[in-house]
Amino acid sequence: MTISTKNKLQELYQSDDYLWLQQTIELLKIKDFKNLDIESLIEELESLGRSEFNKVRSLSRQIIIHLLLLEYWEQEYEQNYRHWQAEIIAFRDDLSHGLTTTLKNKLIPELDSIYKVAVSFVSQKTGLSESIFPAICPYSFEQLLEDNWYPKNNLSCIN
Repeated sequence: MTISTKNKLQELYQSDDYLWLQQTIELLKIKDFKNLDIESLIEELESLGRSEFNKVRSLSRQIIIHLLLLEYWEQEYEQNYRHWQAEIIAFRDDLSHGLTTTLKNKLIPELDSIYKVAVSFVSQKTGLSESIFPAICPYSFEQLLEDNWYPKNNLSCIN
Protein backbone atom coordinates (compact mmCIF):
# COMPACT_ATOMS: atom_id res chain seq x y z
CA MET A 1 0.00 0.00 0.00
CA THR A 2 1.31 3.47 -0.90
CA ILE A 3 0.15 5.15 2.26
CA SER A 4 0.29 2.97 5.33
CA THR A 5 0.35 5.28 8.33
CA LYS A 6 -2.69 6.74 9.95
CA ASN A 7 -1.39 10.33 9.67
CA LYS A 8 -0.74 10.01 5.95
CA LEU A 9 -4.19 8.51 5.48
CA GLN A 10 -5.69 11.49 7.33
CA GLU A 11 -3.82 13.87 5.03
CA LEU A 12 -4.97 11.89 2.00
CA TYR A 13 -8.59 12.28 3.13
CA GLN A 14 -8.21 16.06 2.74
CA SER A 15 -6.55 15.93 -0.69
CA ASP A 16 -8.00 12.89 -2.50
CA ASP A 17 -11.02 11.37 -0.78
CA TYR A 18 -11.50 8.75 -3.50
CA LEU A 19 -7.99 7.40 -3.06
CA TRP A 20 -8.54 7.61 0.71
CA LEU A 21 -11.66 5.47 0.26
CA GLN A 22 -9.83 2.86 -1.84
CA GLN A 23 -7.02 2.59 0.68
CA THR A 24 -9.43 2.46 3.62
CA ILE A 25 -11.25 -0.42 1.95
CA GLU A 26 -7.96 -2.24 1.48
CA LEU A 27 -7.09 -1.76 5.15
CA LEU A 28 -10.50 -3.10 6.14
CA LYS A 29 -10.13 -6.11 3.85
CA ILE A 30 -6.82 -7.08 5.40
CA LYS A 31 -8.14 -6.23 8.87
CA ASP A 32 -5.41 -3.63 9.48
CA PHE A 33 -7.56 -1.68 11.93
CA LYS A 34 -4.65 0.07 13.66
CA ASN A 35 -3.83 2.11 10.52
CA LEU A 36 -7.42 3.16 9.82
CA ASP A 37 -8.34 6.83 9.86
CA ILE A 38 -11.26 6.25 12.21
CA GLU A 39 -12.34 9.91 12.50
CA SER A 40 -12.66 10.31 8.73
CA LEU A 41 -14.30 6.91 8.41
CA ILE A 42 -16.95 7.95 10.93
CA GLU A 43 -17.44 11.23 9.05
CA GLU A 44 -17.91 9.34 5.78
CA LEU A 45 -20.39 6.89 7.29
CA GLU A 46 -22.41 9.74 8.79
CA SER A 47 -22.38 11.47 5.41
CA LEU A 48 -23.54 8.27 3.73
CA GLY A 49 -26.47 8.07 6.15
CA ARG A 50 -27.44 11.68 5.45
CA SER A 51 -27.22 11.06 1.71
CA GLU A 52 -29.47 8.01 1.90
CA PHE A 53 -32.04 9.95 3.92
CA ASN A 54 -31.86 12.95 1.59
CA LYS A 55 -32.40 10.62 -1.38
CA VAL A 56 -35.63 9.11 0.00
CA ARG A 57 -36.77 12.55 1.15
CA SER A 58 -36.22 13.96 -2.34
CA LEU A 59 -38.03 11.05 -4.00
CA SER A 60 -40.97 11.50 -1.63
CA ARG A 61 -41.09 15.21 -2.48
CA GLN A 62 -41.07 14.42 -6.20
CA ILE A 63 -43.95 11.98 -5.80
CA ILE A 64 -45.96 14.56 -3.85
CA ILE A 65 -45.23 17.26 -6.44
CA HIS A 66 -46.50 15.06 -9.24
CA LEU A 67 -49.55 13.96 -7.26
CA LEU A 68 -50.37 17.62 -6.69
CA LEU A 69 -49.93 18.38 -10.37
CA LEU A 70 -52.32 15.53 -11.23
CA GLU A 71 -54.88 16.66 -8.70
CA TYR A 72 -54.81 20.43 -9.08
CA TRP A 73 -53.34 21.63 -12.38
CA GLU A 74 -56.42 21.26 -14.49
CA GLN A 75 -55.16 23.59 -17.23
CA GLU A 76 -52.31 21.20 -18.10
CA TYR A 77 -53.90 17.92 -17.02
CA GLU A 78 -55.06 16.58 -20.37
CA GLN A 79 -51.72 17.29 -22.04
CA ASN A 80 -49.47 16.10 -19.20
CA TYR A 81 -51.22 13.57 -16.96
CA ARG A 82 -49.55 10.54 -18.59
CA HIS A 83 -46.10 12.13 -18.16
CA TRP A 84 -46.81 12.93 -14.50
CA GLN A 85 -48.04 9.39 -13.87
CA ALA A 86 -44.94 7.96 -15.57
CA GLU A 87 -42.72 10.14 -13.38
CA ILE A 88 -44.58 8.91 -10.29
CA ILE A 89 -44.02 5.29 -11.36
CA ALA A 90 -40.27 5.88 -11.64
CA PHE A 91 -40.04 7.82 -8.36
CA ARG A 92 -42.06 5.15 -6.52
CA ASP A 93 -39.78 2.43 -7.84
CA ASP A 94 -36.66 4.32 -6.77
CA LEU A 95 -38.16 5.11 -3.37
CA SER A 96 -39.27 1.55 -2.68
CA HIS A 97 -35.80 0.24 -3.56
CA GLY A 98 -34.00 2.78 -1.38
CA LEU A 99 -36.31 2.62 1.61
CA THR A 100 -35.36 0.73 4.75
CA THR A 101 -37.43 0.44 7.91
CA THR A 102 -35.22 2.96 9.67
CA LEU A 103 -35.38 5.46 6.79
CA LYS A 104 -39.17 5.02 6.60
CA ASN A 105 -39.50 5.66 10.34
CA LYS A 106 -37.40 8.80 10.00
CA LEU A 107 -39.22 9.97 6.85
CA ILE A 108 -42.85 9.64 7.96
CA PRO A 109 -42.66 12.42 10.59
CA GLU A 110 -41.17 14.71 7.90
CA LEU A 111 -44.05 14.28 5.42
CA ASP A 112 -45.76 17.55 6.32
CA SER A 113 -42.56 19.59 5.90
CA ILE A 114 -41.81 17.77 2.63
CA TYR A 115 -45.37 18.48 1.54
CA LYS A 116 -45.00 22.21 2.29
CA VAL A 117 -41.97 22.41 -0.01
CA ALA A 118 -43.87 20.48 -2.68
CA VAL A 119 -46.80 22.91 -2.41
CA SER A 120 -44.45 25.87 -2.79
CA PHE A 121 -42.88 24.26 -5.84
CA VAL A 122 -46.22 23.46 -7.48
CA SER A 123 -47.58 26.93 -6.70
CA GLN A 124 -44.52 28.55 -8.28
CA LYS A 125 -44.61 26.26 -11.33
CA THR A 126 -48.35 26.54 -11.99
CA GLY A 127 -49.27 29.97 -10.71
CA LEU A 128 -51.89 28.35 -8.47
CA SER A 129 -52.34 29.94 -5.06
CA GLU A 130 -50.92 27.98 -2.14
CA SER A 131 -54.25 28.58 -0.39
CA ILE A 132 -56.03 26.03 -2.62
CA PHE A 133 -53.94 23.17 -1.24
CA PRO A 134 -54.68 21.44 2.08
CA ALA A 135 -52.64 22.73 5.02
CA ILE A 136 -51.25 19.28 5.79
CA CYS A 137 -50.28 16.46 3.46
CA PRO A 138 -53.46 14.79 2.18
CA TYR A 139 -51.59 11.68 1.07
CA SER A 140 -50.67 8.85 3.39
CA PHE A 141 -47.20 7.39 3.21
CA GLU A 142 -48.75 4.17 1.90
CA GLN A 143 -50.40 6.10 -0.95
CA LEU A 144 -47.06 7.58 -1.92
CA LEU A 145 -45.73 4.07 -2.49
CA GLU A 146 -48.88 2.37 -3.80
CA ASP A 147 -48.62 1.30 -7.43
CA ASN A 148 -51.37 2.73 -9.62
CA TRP A 149 -52.80 4.98 -6.90
CA TYR A 150 -53.44 8.52 -8.06
CA PRO A 151 -55.56 11.24 -6.49
CA LYS A 152 -58.96 12.05 -7.91
CA ASN A 153 -59.31 15.22 -9.88
CA ASN A 154 -62.26 17.17 -11.15
CA LEU A 155 -61.92 16.11 -14.78
CA SER A 156 -64.38 13.41 -15.66
CA CYS A 157 -63.30 13.02 -19.29
CA ILE A 158 -59.88 11.47 -18.56
CA ASN A 159 -58.68 8.66 -16.34
